[in-house]
Amino acid sequence: MIRVENVSKSFGSFKALDGLTLTAGEGTVLGLLGPNGSGKTTTVKVLTTLLAPDAGDARVAGHSVLTHPDLVRRNLGLSGQYAAVDEKLTAYENLHMVGRLYGMNRRNASARAHELLASFRLTDVAGKRSGTFSGGMRRRLDLAGAIVARPKVVVLDEPTTGLDPRGRLDTWDVVSSLVADGTTVLLTTQYLEEADRLADHIAVINHGRVIAEGTATELKQGAGAERIDVVMRHAADLPAAVAVMARAAGPEAGPDLDPQNRSVSVAAPGGHRLLVQVLSELDAASLVVEEASLRRPSLDDVFLQLTGQHSTPNASPGKLEVSA
Repeated sequence: MIRVENVSKSFGSFKALDGLTLTAGEGTVLGLLGPNGSGKTTTVKVLTTLLAPDAGDARVAGHSVLTHPDLVRRNLGLSGQYAAVDEKLTAYENLHMVGRLYGMNRRNASARAHELLASFRLTDVAGKRSGTFSGGMRRRLDLAGAIVARPKVVVLDEPTTGLDPRGRLDTWDVVSSLVADGTTVLLTTQYLEEADRLADHIAVINHGRVIAEGTATELKQGAGAERIDVVMRHAADLPAAVAVMARAAGPEAGPDLDPQNRSVSVAAPGGHRLLVQVLSELDAASLVVEEASLRRPSLDDVFLQLTGQHSTPNASPGKLEVSA
């Protein structure tokens, strides 16, 4: 349902996409991850016919963005990074208008609008102007608008940014329902937990190319050994803790330091034995440990290993600075 074949796109001397190739089958979610400037947003714009590629082609539901952009748009729903709603219209009027623009009669457009208002918990504000809504409510209304016409392919560009946990869970449920009905979803996201939960296949892109792809499990397995995470009680002890963990893990496993959270992480090829050794050496050096754990690699580790990008200091758990 989505096929990107050898697509390149440049802006002056900057090559945003460099032979990008992606595929997504019917009724699946393709998660697209990448650091700033990796080409995610450019990919979305090519797929949605907002930009023409310099080379290669992209197809949505079998239709080329180059030769049949009108058919691509008929089979595509889009929710961009910023909510696009008419602030002068009510929530109901926004969705009803979208339905009418897609060719629905008044009755069907009205029924679909009420159905989506209920799904996105907006029924109680159906008659209120969307200009008075909070950011999270506007985002939910925008998401509903993207699926009014039940498109075969839906592109969700960071769909849950700005939503509270309840809104995020609601959105995940809607995405799961779409996929169960056979809709194909392209999901770009800053939340690795989101990609881990929703995506059937994940592609990590950087400099306009796919640098790794597979299921979440496959990518985690490729990240290597388990990791030891240690949180120190005193920030002043971090340099000494880094030295201890670097010595214990060996020269090829450089520790990752997070000063804000007073934590140090290091690959643990020795598993629980290395954890015991590290804790013993930290105790011997009178370095007070507040928390310690041994865990398998996460998508965060995969992303860091592939791109060299660290988590945003002020990010929520599981969130990376990965907007294009």
